[in-house]
Amino acid sequence: MELSGRGLFTGEPAVLRFQPAPADTGIVFVRDDQNPPIQIPARVENVAKRLRRTSLRNGTVQIETIEHCMSALAGMGVDNAFVSLNGNEVPAMDGSSLAFVEKLKESGIVALDKPRQVFRVPETVRVADGPSYVMAAPPASEDEELLEIIYDLDYGDKGRIGEQIFKLRLSREAFEEQIASARTFVLKEEADQFRAGGLGLHLTYQDILVFGEDGPIDNTLRYPDECVRHKILDLIGDLYLFGGFIVGQVFARRSGHALNHELVRRLCELRERVVFKRRMAEDPVLDVRKIQRILPHRFPFLMIDRVIELEAGRHAVGIKNVTINEEYFGGHYPGQPIMPGVLIIESMAQLGGLLLARELEHTGKVAVLLSLDRVKFRRPVRPGDQLIVEAHSRRVKSRTGHVYCTARVGDEHVAEADVKFMMVDADPL
Repeated sequence: MELSGRGLFTGEPAVLRFQPAPADTGIVFVRDDQNPPIQIPARVENVAKRLRRTSLRNGTVQIETIEHCMSALAGMGVDNAFVSLNGNEVPAMDGSSLAFVEKLKESGIVALDKPRQVFRVPETVRVADGPSYVMAAPPASEDEELLEIIYDLDYGDKGRIGEQIFKLRLSREAFEEQIASARTFVLKEEADQFRAGGLGLHLTYQDILVFGEDGPIDNTLRYPDECVRHKILDLIGDLYLFGGFIVGQVFARRSGHALNHELVRRLCELRERVVFKRRMAEDPVLDVRKIQRILPHRFPFLMIDRVIELEAGRHAVGIKNVTINEEYFGGHYPGQPIMPGVLIIESMAQLGGLLLARELEHTGKVAVLLSLDRVKFRRPVRPGDQLIVEAHSRRVKSRTGHVYCTARVGDEHVAEADVKFMMVDADPL
């Protein structure tokens, strides 16, 4: 099923198609006019900086103004879909999510066998810019399974918009009835600025809500509070860049896309901490005995105590518990014990070796450190710290391996490096 129309900002024509996707795919936009087609997962890490809209980027390829489409997918409860597009910008349609909702209903939404993954907000997260803010908080009760949004919009006396407050408990029915048809809006002076910059030249007052001194120009409102409803529509679309459904409460005042994106980034960091704590409570993938079967290092030079995550050929997460009993603290430095940077690098290299060891299993090869590049240190590591090391495989060939490694303590970045290995015979004799 497809939709066609012109982009809100660029005015470029494009055709958008919704296509089914298997479980755990998420929402993935596809520029099918590229050769080969370029996929861009709708995740906050792929967001490009744009004014007044949400856009994705993969290298030089971008997809502009995705928020109304994303809001429709979130509001209709669609977890997995490919959204194909043959142009730079998603068709604006009437400036709301209504056309996307209707097309999704026409296409049909199929339940998959795998259960939906949701994230229950465990603690309050707030981001602000002056008087504007947006925050997420835990759900009001333990049995709550929905996202509740309260938005406070305050335009003062501009365009007679005034202050509007709206509360939504997000469900498919509530989204369809209360949010989906709320259209995007601008003040007349903003519209004039966009046109002066070459944006939105194709639009008329009937295509978009433009507010003058006396209210909408040559247009009528669908709701008396259509503006705040559209702000919630945008917020729902931006929150879906989290990559899954959120259960909790979201409060916003005069928030826009940039603040929404920052909240999603903070929620992603919070999710990583929650997942990490859960993994720390589980049995390790590799304990120190298994590590010693793979690495030749021994006391006092074994720098990984356990591996809590290991995906062969892709990435690994390891732990180094730093204690005052480490031999080197006696001289580095007396009265101010700091873990030597070279040993932080060594811990990253050892984890990289463990990651590559799975690739080299049954090949008769071992990974030996060859070179380091782009080494950076961010903060010191002291006794009592727990060093969390991550290794991500970049490239593995028959004779060399390339791994990008990072180290952190809690949420604080400690070090990073590109580590290259040479593959040598495990038994040169």
